[in-house]
Amino acid sequence: MSSKFSISENTPHLLVLGMGGTIAGLAPNPEENPLQYQAGQVGVEVLVAHVQSVVPEGVKLVSRQVANINSRNLTDVHLTTLGLAVREALLDAAVKGIVITHGTDTIEETGLFLQATCGKLAQTQGKRVILTGAMLPSNAPGADGPSNLLDALRWASTPIDNCPGGIYAVMDGRGCMAIDLAKRHATALNAPLQDAPSSSVGLINPSWLSGVKAVQTAWNEDLPIPQEGEWPWVEILTSHAGARSETIAQWLGTAVQGFVLAGSGHGGFHDAWVKPLDQAMAQGIALVRTTRTGAGATLRNIPDEDAPGCRASGFLTAPRARIALQLALNAAKQANKAGKPLTWQDFFARIADLPEIR
Repeated sequence: MSSKFSISENTPHLLVLGMGGTIAGLAPNPEENPLQYQAGQVGVEVLVAHVQSVVPEGVKLVSRQVANINSRNLTDVHLTTLGLAVREALLDAAVKGIVITHGTDTIEETGLFLQATCGKLAQTQGKRVILTGAMLPSNAPGADGPSNLLDALRWASTPIDNCPGGIYAVMDGRGCMAIDLAKRHATALNAPLQDAPSSSVGLINPSWLSGVKAVQTAWNEDLPIPQEGEWPWVEILTSHAGARSETIAQWLGTAVQGFVLAGSGHGGFHDAWVKPLDQAMAQGIALVRTTRTGAGATLRNIPDEDAPGCRASGFLTAPRARIALQLALNAAKQANKAGKPLTWQDFFARIADLPEIR
């Protein structure tokens, strides 16, 4: 479904893709209880119409509803559909920039996915793809969605020499690279990028911009978007006091292809898991270690030496590491079909070893 605001598809425009989320949510009693609401109730064309009168002069908008969901219910199919829509728009000469309205619960996963599959294309096409959302439903007093959407539209439409093409996010007046998104607060208006290296969207910080360019220089090739039915099955398992070997063992008879281990401290895991994880690796199940602490890097061979079938996540959080592992497993499969002897570790390293923006 598209909302064209009386312009031709060939007219230069910004494309707004709607995925639902809180920004499209409605609360039954917004005055008394704005945090009790249903996400994904308002169409993206309504969100766009709400800010249409104050978008920068001369900016034309086209909107398209990709999904309208509570983002906690995001699926592999949703990511495939969104990724293909973004790629198509990046290759469309009439589209000058892309804004995606998205739920904040899983915006972290989508940010990593879009960088890994569309980041180079956005850079070479000189277009910005900007994720945004809201922490308050659309009918709540002081709803933050309209201002976030307007900031995203303004940033998407500014000259490219202000900030290069790429995959970004905007919340609460600040912008960050989408791969740095991580919702770490339940209610704060800047929750998805609270801990991310960021910059004011109105005045780009030169130090932050330098870090962005370093990341983009290191990102040489986009990974393939898995088609429906191609997404590898990867689970996140959290190590904890009293962990049992059965937690791992029960998965070994399934079709699971990878585990992301959210370990304690530096990404270590309970001794009860050692033997069943060795068995998992012997079966060809890929392992990635990360930390459950929410901050800091998980480094190779720390605290213990990594087995050949296990890879540290670097600065990737568990949700991001899971998407990265899925994409890496799929990319390795496609490469092997084409006669290229590359492993999932080769592709995972491309994502996990990117420079850190400080």
